[in-house]
Amino acid sequence: MSPRRDADRPRVAVIGAGSWGTTFGKVLADGGAHVTMWARRPETALEIHEAKRNSEYLPGVNLPREMYATHHLSEALDGADQVYIAISSQAARQNLKAIRPLLAGSNAPVVSLMKGVEKASGLRMSQVIEQELACDPDRIAVASGPNLALEIAREQPTAAVISSTSQETADAVARRARNKYFRTFVNTDVIGTEFGGVLKNLIAVAIGIVDGVGYGENTKASIITRGLVEMTDFAVAQGAQPETLQGLAGLGDLIATCQSPLSRNNTAGRLLGQGYSFQDVVKQMNQTAEGLASVAPVLQLARAAGVQMPIVEQVKRVLDGTMDPREIAPHLTTDDDDPQGERTQHGSAGGGGALRRSLQRALDQFRHGGRSAPRDRS
Repeated sequence: MSPRRDADRPRVAVIGAGSWGTTFGKVLADGGAHVTMWARRPETALEIHEAKRNSEYLPGVNLPREMYATHHLSEALDGADQVYIAISSQAARQNLKAIRPLLAGSNAPVVSLMKGVEKASGLRMSQVIEQELACDPDRIAVASGPNLALEIAREQPTAAVISSTSQETADAVARRARNKYFRTFVNTDVIGTEFGGVLKNLIAVAIGIVDGVGYGENTKASIITRGLVEMTDFAVAQGAQPETLQGLAGLGDLIATCQSPLSRNNTAGRLLGQGYSFQDVVKQMNQTAEGLASVAPVLQLARAAGVQMPIVEQVKRVLDGTMDPREIAPHLTTDDDDPQGERTQHGSAGGGGALRRSLQRALDQFRHGGRSAPRDRS
């Protein structure tokens, strides 16, 4: 099942045919690229290739004619100008080992669509890619933002951030990954962009838990706001710029993931709040909720850096079965009876004013998305 050739279109490969990988393949094809998907299962590859559908992950969505698929990695990667990785973060290293010999001698940018931290090492996905592909970090980019797959597959407008240590790589990927409904911005803060995508999943699990318990909007708004503070403190301690967490990869993704029933992490949290055990939640989810796997390694990194993350700590206790889900909100951010300041540990205000300003910046970014990819300065 060899992909058809189209000499007039740039060739890209997307490794992983779940909901997000298939959606991003559609984004790229609608932006003018010849896209070849790699699917682990032959039947998924055949459906995408012949029927232009992925009924399991994107029901009711028609895929572009310029989108093809195969279950052979070598076919997917053959002649690719850019490579996008959209597989589970915990399976990334194993799959990258198979990809490495197929990219030998290639200078194609490698773009991570993954939002997780490796359990065993605590490494971000761009770091795992660098290790396993033995490639220059300047060839690696990451994509993040408020990106609920089904909404984008239905061509509802959104924006995202492409980040790389190389401005040239970020610009090249951003130019490719854009179309009439998907706008891309760029920055060079890979640490902040990646951790924004990781950490919002953890807060979304907390939101799902309190939603499942039956708590209302005040509780959720409090968790989102204080969660943004935890995210920013953590990311800055790891070397990120605080402004990145107030942009699309931080606040933007946080809002989308916390408030939407399409969010896998929100759904997983809601099941936990309804009394399901961690094992039962995993069995019920037919897709990966990256936040569940990232809680432990993120907390290890936080403790090593001396950063307090009380909301995430309590999510872990719920996952471990040592805290009743109903208790997560009364212990929202601290068990200390002394009054606590609202400012973040790095000195920036973490209250409603900052939230409103950050949201306005995100809206402004989208309004100006029709022009060439600007820097993400939100």
